[in-house]
Amino acid sequence: MAPVMIGIDPHKGSHTAVAIGADEEPLRQVRVRASAAQAPKLVAWAADWPERTWAVESASGLGYLLAQQLVAAGERVLDIQPKLGARVRLLATGASGKNDPNDARSVAIAALRPKTAAEVAVAGHAAVLKVWSKRHRDLGRAPNQLACRLHAVLCDLVPGGFGKEITAGQAFGLLERIRPSGAVAQARYGLAAEFIEDLRRLDAQLRDTRNKLTAAVKASGTSLTGIFGAGPVIAATVIGATGQVSRFASRGRFAAYNGTAPIEVSSGNRRIYRLSRRGNRRVNHAIHMAAVTQIRNKHSEGRAYFDHKLAEGKTRKEAPRSLKRHVSNAVYARLQDDARRTRPAAI
Repeated sequence: MAPVMIGIDPHKGSHTAVAIGADEEPLRQVRVRASAAQAPKLVAWAADWPERTWAVESASGLGYLLAQQLVAAGERVLDIQPKLGARVRLLATGASGKNDPNDARSVAIAALRPKTAAEVAVAGHAAVLKVWSKRHRDLGRAPNQLACRLHAVLCDLVPGGFGKEITAGQAFGLLERIRPSGAVAQARYGLAAEFIEDLRRLDAQLRDTRNKLTAAVKASGTSLTGIFGAGPVIAATVIGATGQVSRFASRGRFAAYNGTAPIEVSSGNRRIYRLSRRGNRRVNHAIHMAAVTQIRNKHSEGRAYFDHKLAEGKTRKEAPRSLKRHVSNAVYARLQDDARRTRPAAI
């Protein structure tokens, strides 16, 4: 029997699958409810096609659980980015309306194209780092929001408020010197005290998460922390978002993925490159922070590279971009070395 590609459009409550052949015409479709039996139902439905491959849209996002369940069941699964399926649907003719069956068919067609899909593997330690790096990122944003609200309340209690960045300890010391009078002032005083307790709780959670993240990075055995400026948080962010580095054929592809590769906008005889806003912005930010740390430390190799670029005529904006690409190359090389070191030996 001819090979079949099965595209899946995953949703929170249900998943729609469409099987197509080499001619890209639909063979059969099914819709299953998102439940504990979702993967067995899909496998049973596709039993008539022994040579089958599953293409799951956003297998690292909304379709993560289903993709992992199919892989655990021994199925071959490809990860299709949503934009690829959208492009297929946009260029399609005939019945190409926006609905679940058409979306699933577009995903399957995109998977037939070579070099557009990455094969999904069983989640490894990178998934652990992704969990804790996301938790750390979410907790890191919350204290700033609380501090802003605390500043606003203090402005109503103390003339001029607190003019600097405030910590829970500083705010507590300020509240101890305040004697609120009246129901309104007492209510604001009580609200400020609650904000302080929330800040302390978040600080404790952030410390605990950072310790867990550091332990997870150490357990991974990565050499990424050997790069100057790349601590456990940066390493966890990069590894968690990148996953299998083997999906990048070259360091240029990896740079395009993280947004450190410039975009060519040349026309005619003019060759112009501009800053890329594409790519994974979390990985880009992690590389940016490592580059900034190197620039700030005059004894680092990154600072020497930065100064060399300035001497070549690069501007104060261009030189850091060059350093970010240099750091990206170093990150790619370390990830490749780690993958080779942990790859099982051939029997």
